Amino acid sequence: MSIQHPNDPAGPGSPLVWRAAFASPEGRWLALGVALATMGLVGLGAAWHWWPEQALTLAAMSGLNLIIGRAAGMAYGYASGLDHLPVIACNVLVETVQVLVIYPLFVLGCRQWLLPPWLAAPLARLRASAEGSHAAVRRFGMAGLFVFVFMPFWMTGPVVGSIIGYLLGLRNRTTLVVVLSGTYLAIAVYALFLDEVDAWASAYGQYAAFVVLVALAALAMLVRRWRRPPR
Repeated sequence: MSIQHPNDPAGPGSPLVWRAAFASPEGRWLALGVALATMGLVGLGAAWHWWPEQALTLAAMSGLNLIIGRAAGMAYGYASGLDHLPVIACNVLVETVQVLVIYPLFVLGCRQWLLPPWLAAPLARLRASAEGSHAAVRRFGMAGLFVFVFMPFWMTGPVVGSIIGYLLGLRNRTTLVVVLSGTYLAIAVYALFLDEVDAWASAYGQYAAFVVLVALAALAMLVRRWRRPPR
């Protein structure tokens, strides 16, 4: 992935470059994602003042979603005693921000806008992951993309799905609508399923369901790394 605009002599992080980027449609989506992330952090900071225990749980759930995935984050939230509303709202916000920040940055990078190397490298890895599933999704178009985002398999999250949408040639708005609608439906289904699983597994310990899901995610990561072809 190239990181330099061919007609732009400015160096990385130039205000002129980022001003032009934020003036583009992708830049406006990025600005919305940054605004939502800022609102979430401010809200979490305010909640910490009055409800420190619940705020810590929300922060941990958000981190688990980002690092391991939706299932682990939501399972931790239910195991910690949160109700449907905070679990669903927190995960909706986290995954929406992920898409609205990473997808526009990826598109801007593909269109030769200037991106610093520390952003270009992870975006290139995301593209490689998306290209691995691109052929299977392409056969079914938008329906395939929706199912890809919705199904609870490893590396089928909304960020990779949005990049597949770009590789399919879908318009930005179409990609975001398909990916986010599939994500929100998946979160609702996960909420119902994990709430039942947590109630059943609580007989074996408060965090039994969470531990099992983290173990499965770790196993999936190991299998994926083992199956990765040597460079």
